[in-house]
Amino acid sequence: MLSLTDAVRLSSGHSMPILGFGVYQNYTTKESVLEAFRAGYRQVDSAQAYKNEAHVGEAFRESGLERKDVFINYIDLFLIHNPHSGTEKRLETYKALLEAKEAGKIKSVGVSNYGIHHLEEIEQAGLERPSVNQIELHPFCQQRPIVEYCKARGLVIQAYCPIIRGQLDHPLFTELAAKYQRDPAQVLLRWSLQKGFVPLPKSANPSRIHSNTSLFDFELSPEDMEKLDSLDKGKEGCITWNPVDAP
Repeated sequence: MLSLTDAVRLSSGHSMPILGFGVYQNYTTKESVLEAFRAGYRQVDSAQAYKNEAHVGEAFRESGLERKDVFINYIDLFLIHNPHSGTEKRLETYKALLEAKEAGKIKSVGVSNYGIHHLEEIEQAGLERPSVNQIELHPFCQQRPIVEYCKARGLVIQAYCPIIRGQLDHPLFTELAAKYQRDPAQVLLRWSLQKGFVPLPKSANPSRIHSNTSLFDFELSPEDMEKLDSLDKGKEGCITWNPVDAP
């Protein structure tokens, strides 16, 4: 049975908690991250573009936690945010991150929103594989080709928008929530964990921050996993523009 303290081993040799806390468009980042630490989260997913990395740092300093016990992306894992810059710039950026890793400034290097052809560029350039690919994943948007490609090559998959930004009114979500005596968000996060993903739910609501960690004392049956799998809508199910197809 999975637990909140479990971690997944990255190809870099480092470990990453199996549940992360997202802070995209969070306007109370410091307070939310402190609450997340209290709830037991030990991974925070931030980005330079979010302009709240300093608030994450403030929350960590006030938390009383030791640095070795917290996985924060701007040091432990550095991702290329998207593949929109074109082949030459993508490879230049990736090489720079590998050099920073070699210099000990970054522990693990990954990518975000990369499709198969983007990852094949890295392979063809003779560079080491990323440790992580972070993509949109939930029952409506399962991106199976890239998921299968990553799993076959040992890339850990982080799932953003795992609870579909709160769009949880589908009848199946309601049915399973009642069956397992959970809320729909917990059902979707449990689905993500059982698929082998590392989900990154985000919230500024203290009660929701805590409830999103209550995933480890129940398990969805194979039949219910199949029901959720059947909801895949392909590209039409994505709630963000799907950058996996970027040239």
